[in-house]
Amino acid sequence: MKRLVLWDIDGTLLRSGEIGALIFDAAIEKVVGVRPRQPVTMSGKTDPQIVTEYLTDLDHPDVAGQIPLVLAGIESELAAQAHRIGVGGGVLPGIAELLPRLHGHGEVLQTVLTGNIAPNARLKLAAFGLDAWLNLEMGAFGSDHADRTRLVPVALGRVAEARGRVFDPAEVWVVGDAPNDLACARAGGARCLLVATGRSGYEELAALGPDAVRHDLGDVDAVVDLLAS
Repeated sequence: MKRLVLWDIDGTLLRSGEIGALIFDAAIEKVVGVRPRQPVTMSGKTDPQIVTEYLTDLDHPDVAGQIPLVLAGIESELAAQAHRIGVGGGVLPGIAELLPRLHGHGEVLQTVLTGNIAPNARLKLAAFGLDAWLNLEMGAFGSDHADRTRLVPVALGRVAEARGRVFDPAEVWVVGDAPNDLACARAGGARCLLVATGRSGYEELAALGPDAVRHDLGDVDAVVDLLAS
């Protein structure tokens, strides 16, 4: 295999609907007794980063001490409401064909690099059957580090351990929908494909200078050629 593809999940592979934000509200209220006053922007951030921002906004005196409890809470909340994943959301254009195409490509290994904690990433992907095409044991998650820019080496380490294959960062593509996905790729020395299926528009993403940018991933043949190159 000569290429490793690291997929972001929310806004890139799928939209999980309103439940993605609601689980944070419910978990924070259960842990600290107060519901968040206002939403925070979640795109491109890790779950620990999102929790930190919520608790800081609430002026909580022990942000660091409460983060693990809230993360456990969002895991429980999503598991309890897994049937609601995708209500108002769904798989994004091209993905249902693209993932199995890359899975069957002899030169490509694909997994995830996501801000979600690992159990929630797996639940979201399984809700749409996308987990069948991704080597999730090799992925990197928000539960590995709150700083997304630290996650490419995590994924590379897991691939090396599981497959005995050491990828040069230049052989790695990070695919995401947010400026933070590009920052993550650059920090890890990887290439980056940005797709305007999240909150950021095409022009905004293109202006950042990624290696490639697409309105969506509907042109499956072209995307396979790009990621396998």
